[in-house]
Amino acid sequence: MSTAAAPRRMPPLTLATNVQMMKGVGPQRAELLGKRGIHTVEDLLLYLPFRYEDRIHFSNVKDIQPNGVYTIRAQVMSGQAVPNKHAYNAIYHLLVQDAAGGLLPCKFFHGGYLDGRLKPGQWLVLHGIANVDKLRPARLEMVNPQMEMLGADENDSTEVGRIVPIYEAIGTFGSRSIRRAIYTALQTVELRVPEILPAALQARLGFPSRAQSIGHTHFPPQGESIDALNAYASPAQRRLIFEEFFLYQLSLALDRRAARKENAIAFKLRDDNVRDAIKKILPFKPTAAQKRVLGEIASDLEKSSPMNRLLQGDVGSGKTIVALQAAVIAIANGCQAALMAPTEILAVQHYLSARRILEPAGHKVEMVISGMKWKEKAAALERIRSGEAQLAVGTHALIEDNVEFARLGFVAIDEQHRFGVLQRKRLMEKAAAHGRAPHVLVLTATPIPRTLSLTLYGDLDVSVLDELPPGRTPIETHLTSEPHLAGVWNGIRREVEAGHQAYIVYPVIEESKLELKAAMEEFERLGHEVFPKFKLGLLHGRLSSEEKEDVMQRFRKNEVQILVSTTVVEVGVDVPNASVMVIEHAERFGLSQLHQLRGRIGRGAAKSHCVLVGPTRMTEEAKARLEAMVRTSNGFEIAETDLELRGPGEFFGTRQSGSLGFQIANPMRDRAVLDLARQEAFALVEAAAPTASSDKPPSAGAKSSDKFQINELDRLLRRLPSEWQRRYHLARIG
Repeated sequence: MSTAAAPRRMPPLTLATNVQMMKGVGPQRAELLGKRGIHTVEDLLLYLPFRYEDRIHFSNVKDIQPNGVYTIRAQVMSGQAVPNKHAYNAIYHLLVQDAAGGLLPCKFFHGGYLDGRLKPGQWLVLHGIANVDKLRPARLEMVNPQMEMLGADENDSTEVGRIVPIYEAIGTFGSRSIRRAIYTALQTVELRVPEILPAALQARLGFPSRAQSIGHTHFPPQGESIDALNAYASPAQRRLIFEEFFLYQLSLALDRRAARKENAIAFKLRDDNVRDAIKKILPFKPTAAQKRVLGEIASDLEKSSPMNRLLQGDVGSGKTIVALQAAVIAIANGCQAALMAPTEILAVQHYLSARRILEPAGHKVEMVISGMKWKEKAAALERIRSGEAQLAVGTHALIEDNVEFARLGFVAIDEQHRFGVLQRKRLMEKAAAHGRAPHVLVLTATPIPRTLSLTLYGDLDVSVLDELPPGRTPIETHLTSEPHLAGVWNGIRREVEAGHQAYIVYPVIEESKLELKAAMEEFERLGHEVFPKFKLGLLHGRLSSEEKEDVMQRFRKNEVQILVSTTVVEVGVDVPNASVMVIEHAERFGLSQLHQLRGRIGRGAAKSHCVLVGPTRMTEEAKARLEAMVRTSNGFEIAETDLELRGPGEFFGTRQSGSLGFQIANPMRDRAVLDLARQEAFALVEAAAPTASSDKPPSAGAKSSDKFQINELDRLLRRLPSEWQRRYHLARIG
C-alpha cells in the first residue's frame, strides 16, 4: 500500500544561505540586493537602518507646531494628483486623519506615481517637518514626508508598538519589505554569529555579543532611547562601530609593521656633499615649519626601514621644495627619485619647478606623461632605465609596465587621495624590484583633519607644514551676485592695468558639455565685449597636453593677461603675478575645491582678491560653504567645515566611507570610538611583536602573556570570514 510522500522540508536558514531562499525576497529582489553586494543572509543582516521612528508614541495632529519633526499614524481620507505640464511633475495632494480626528494635508512633488495607490481607509505612517502652508497661513502641512503604508494586521510587531528601523530602499525593495525580511531572518535563522573581537577585549570594554548587537541594532529593545539610536550611540551600535574601526585599524597596524620589516637604503645625511647639495637648491630661506618637517623626513631617511610619511600643507605652504630637498638627499646618495602627480598640468608644473631648482646644481630631471610624443617618451624612458635621469616627474604614466628605474630610492606622491593605494604600491614595487623598498613621501594640499588622517593614512607618520613662506600676502575673499558683475569686471581692469593678471573660473560638470560650452562662450563674450583691450587665454580639460602647456606658458610670461578656465587650474598652477580670481557659479563648487582654486593667487607680493559670484538665492548648504570661504583662509578650518557639511565619503570625491568597508561607522561622528579602536588595534599588533619579525614559533622562554597575545591576533585573523579579510585588506595575513 503506497503512502503519500512527506512534504519536503526547507533546510534551515543559516548566515551563508543565499538571500534568494528567504521568504519575501525571491529572484528579482535577490538581483537588486546583489547589485549592493548583498548575497547572503549575513550580508542582509549587516544592511543596517539609517534612522529610527518611535511608533510607540505617535504625535497627534492637534499637537504639532511649525518647523517641528513628527511621526504621525493616520488614515487616508482622499488623494489626488494635480498634473503639471510635464506628467512626471504632478503634485500629489493627500489628506489624512489621525485616530483623534485631526486632519493633516500633505503634498508630494513629483508625486504622480502615488495616484491610485493610496485608497481611502489605508493606514500610513508619515514622518516629516510640519510647515506653514504658504497659501493658507492658518494651517500646517507636510511637504514630501517619508511615508510607509501599514499592512492589514494592526498588531504587526515590525510596524507599530515599538521603535521601528527605517532602511534606505534598494531599487523597488522598500524599507517596509526590507524590515520584514530582516525580521523573518532574525526569527528563523540559526544564528551562530561568529564573535570577531577577542573575548578579553570585549569583556573589558563591556560590549554586548555580536549576535545581540546585530539584533538590537535592527530591532531595539523596549526602553532604548530613540535619541541615542538616531545618534548611533546605543550600546549595540557602538559595538558594531567599534568593530568596523578596529578591523580597519588592525589592517593599518599590520601594514605599518610589514613596512618596517622591509629593507630600504639608509641614506647618509651627515656627509658634507649631501649637506652642500641641499643648500645649493634652496631658492629662499626656509620657514621654521619647513626646517622642522625636513628634519622629520631626514630622520626617517637615515633608517634602513622605509619612510612612509604624509606631508600635509595648506595651499602655498611650500611642500614641493621640501619634496625636492628629500629627492636631492636620495640623488646625493647615488639613487634616483620619482615625483608622481595626479594631472598632466600639475606634472608639467612640477617638472618646470624641478628643472629651475635642480638643473643649476647639475641634477638631471626627466618627465613622463601620457600626452608625450612616442619618440620623446621612448628617449625619456631610456634615460630613466639607464640611471642618467636622476629625478623622474610624471603622472600615473610612471607606473606603467614599460617604466624601469636603475636604482629608485625615494618616491614623492602628490595629492595622494586622487590615486588609489594600489597605484602608490605599484611605484614602490618598481623600487623593490632592485631588492630595496623606497622611502615614500605622500603630499597633500587638502588639509585633512586628524580624524580622517588617522582613518585614511593610519599606516603613515604625519608631518604638517603650518606656516606660509615669506612674501605671501593674505587673500581677501568677497561674495557677490550676478547683478554686480560690472563692478567685478572694473576691478579686474584696474589690476591688469597695474600690470597684474587674473583668472576667471567656470564650473565643469563631468560628462556634460554644458559648462565647457559656457566657459568657451564666456571667453568669446568677455574678449569682445568686456575686455577688448586685453589678451585673454582659454584653458579647459579637452585641450591636448601641448595646447594646455602653450596656454600656461603664455600666461606665465604675461602674454595672456586674463585666463578664462575650468577647474583644471585647481591644483599646482603657480603664477605669482596673478592677483585676482573670479569664480562664477561659486555655489556649484565644493568647499575644498574653492579653497584649492583660491590658492592659485596670493603667491606674490601684491594684494590678492578672490571674488565668489553666486545666485541671489541659494541652498543653506551652498550659503554655508561660501560664507566659510569669506570667513577664513585656514585650510584646516575649511576642511573641518567641508567634512561637517558633506561627510567623509564625498570629502574625497568618492564613496570613500563605503570603500573603507564601513557599514555603520562614520569617522567624523564617531571620533571617540575611532581613537579607542585605533589604540586597541595597534596595541594588539604591538603586543604580538615578539615573533612579528620571525616566522619561527615562540621560543620556550617567551612569556605566557606574549604567547597569549600572539595567539589572540592569530586567532582573530583566522576566524575572519574571507569577505571580511578582503574588505579590510587582511587577506594576505589571515
